[in-house]
Amino acid sequence: MPKDVLAAENPPRTGAPVLRKPEATDGAAIWELVKSCKPLDENSMYCNLVQADHFADTCVVAELDGEVVGWISGHMIPNENELFVWQVAVSEKARGLGLGKKMLRHLVQRAECADATHMKTTITEDNEASWALFRSFARSVGGLLTDEPHFESDAHFDGHHDTEHMVTIELPQKPQLARVA
Repeated sequence: MPKDVLAAENPPRTGAPVLRKPEATDGAAIWELVKSCKPLDENSMYCNLVQADHFADTCVVAELDGEVVGWISGHMIPNENELFVWQVAVSEKARGLGLGKKMLRHLVQRAECADATHMKTTITEDNEASWALFRSFARSVGGLLTDEPHFESDAHFDGHHDTEHMVTIELPQKPQLARVA
């Protein structure tokens, strides 16, 4: 295949990803991104639209050359000082940039997450990419990572989904987070 055809199919990146709060108009692009990032569970487009609209303060969109290439959905757990990260999605086009960890760091540094003393997420045992991301993030912020089975296959998913382990990362004080590169 000629080089110019390959270049047109895979144009070079022109800049660094831009991290921002999502907007409702990002819902469809977020949904398409999540669908392309197996083994993430697909939600409805409407779910992603509501997340982008109602939970923008605790979600992150990453854009590269105007295209949504990264997404974190999350929320502060009611009556707790804990940030729950629901999904992290990074497009193949943006892999290898450390984007997942950059988005997590961006999120915990927001004023809306200032009271978070812990980050929580659930991960199935076989999701090596997610384990690597959250272990790397915990090391980079100097936070202790623990896990235990939480949503169990038989008890919670009627055997239709693997057990999800609750991963908890103790977050250091905000001045330490700001120094993390």
